Amino acid sequence: MFLALAMKGAKPLTFEFHISRKARDLYQFDDSLFTLSGNVILLNFHAARVFAQKMNQKRDLINFPEQAVRAGQLNAMGLIDEILHYITSLYRDEKNPWVMKKALERLYEKSGKAAVDHALRQFADEFPTVALYRRVIELDAYLEGGTAGVPHRQIVLEEMLMLWLANLNPAFSAFIELFDDSELEKETSYFKMMEDLHTFFGTQPTFGPSGQNLIDMLRSPAVAAPHSLTGQLEYIREKWGFMLGKYFYRLLSSLDLIKEEEIAESRRWMFWRRAPASVYEYLGMEAEPERFSRDLDWMPRVVLIAKNIYVWLDQLSKKYQRAIERLDQIPDEELDILARWGFSGLWLIGVWERSQASKRIKQMLGNPEAVASAYSLFDYEIAKDLGGEEAFQNLKDRAWRRG
Repeated sequence: MFLALAMKGAKPLTFEFHISRKARDLYQFDDSLFTLSGNVILLNFHAARVFAQKMNQKRDLINFPEQAVRAGQLNAMGLIDEILHYITSLYRDEKNPWVMKKALERLYEKSGKAAVDHALRQFADEFPTVALYRRVIELDAYLEGGTAGVPHRQIVLEEMLMLWLANLNPAFSAFIELFDDSELEKETSYFKMMEDLHTFFGTQPTFGPSGQNLIDMLRSPAVAAPHSLTGQLEYIREKWGFMLGKYFYRLLSSLDLIKEEEIAESRRWMFWRRAPASVYEYLGMEAEPERFSRDLDWMPRVVLIAKNIYVWLDQLSKKYQRAIERLDQIPDEELDILARWGFSGLWLIGVWERSQASKRIKQMLGNPEAVASAYSLFDYEIAKDLGGEEAFQNLKDRAWRRG
């Protein structure tokens, strides 16, 4: 997955949010997800959903629904990785444009060039760029090359740092199969290199609002909220918001997507965990005679208007500039208007006493101003807050006088 970062005085430098070759082979991610334009794959929610769908197709979600991959979580993880790259680019711009060059030289001194190059080579093979994965370029040729004047070994070293940070982040653990570094740690000096890299940055200028060395700063969201991607995004928003530029709005959108998924998930759980409903029986009603009303003389002539009662009362309150909350407070002027327009029937929706449980459920699902559903009834009597039966009869009498 690509991410475009700009170095001062140079054309955009392309980094990638790496996925292991093994994961790409398993999930057969479409090449269109890995663009060459400099955009990270999870730049939009649709891409995140497509990516999640690819992973979920390989999982037994019927028997293990908890294993479902959520697009919001994927999007958040990709965005955090992208922001860490961005912070690193700011560090280069503001503190030291050649910091990764110096870091690589220090690692050569500490572990030897052969060991470091072996680790870089294995990383590039296990977590290939699109060009390497497609075999457009050979591995050795890639490592000897560069982009925008930056040697690929330095780019690979920065990507290796991001891989290490991802594996240290407990909130990323649900996606560890995408970037598992266990083989790299087992077969190379990768882990020692990362420790030495941390020591190296301890000798470099500090950065960020807390004056940390760069690696400690990059780790700080995961340290502050180790098991929550939402918590890490909130930390980044609070601590680094002034530095993020365009990423700030993407961060807010990512938080919104996670919230939407959480609401949807809670609704699914409420559906599956609902209490069993009793089955009604109609025994003894077979002989009950029909009692149809004599409708033929009036039904063809009725002109009916339906009003959702609470919405209508709110509209009338605004129209007449006073509180109209009960049926007996509906102005005669309004009934005159309906009669003048030719209506001969008024169908009031939602006048029965509603269940407060319905109101509470709606509020729990994220709508604090919700009222109970008109179809969730407590009793078949005129709602008390509408004035009850007395207020209804008052409205009925006034309406009948107008035909």
